[in-house]
Amino acid sequence: MIALHILELRDFMNKFLLSDMFDHFLLQEAVIASDVVWSLDGKLQEGFFSQEELSEQGLSDFTFLPYGNIRTRCFDLIKGRRTPSSFKFVLLLSPENLSRTLAKLHSAFSVGDISGMFLNLKFQNGQLIVTSGVSYRIFSMDKSLEHEWDNLIRQFFKKHQITFLEV
Repeated sequence: MIALHILELRDFMNKFLLSDMFDHFLLQEAVIASDVVWSLDGKLQEGFFSQEELSEQGLSDFTFLPYGNIRTRCFDLIKGRRTPSSFKFVLLLSPENLSRTLAKLHSAFSVGDISGMFLNLKFQNGQLIVTSGVSYRIFSMDKSLEHEWDNLIRQFFKKHQITFLEV
């Protein structure tokens, strides 16, 4: 797990809320504290979409909604003259991206071993901290996947010119 302090908050928020940079992640949860606290559960509600709609939208294998499907709603909750007092977003890799990442890393772990590979964004007291994490379904002392995931996050941020300091 790493913790990254985002140095250019406005630039990051523009990329997070106004571009598709994070759209390939799934939204597990979002909590935005402004005039009221908005709590969003990213879990797809059973029965809301028909099987045909899930298939057409590429959501058949998903438990959580892609961030890109809800990004504009999140933007609407955050935009305005006043900055929210705090917010938290919990993003995770889709099943397809989890499988692809494990293969790319030549990991000994299988998709069934992993509950999720996460990216947590927390804004509080004027600072944004992004942490990474891996949740396992099995017990393992092997932390190589976590270190590789941390490196992938660093590379992802550098590729998209997001400046950060590790804390």
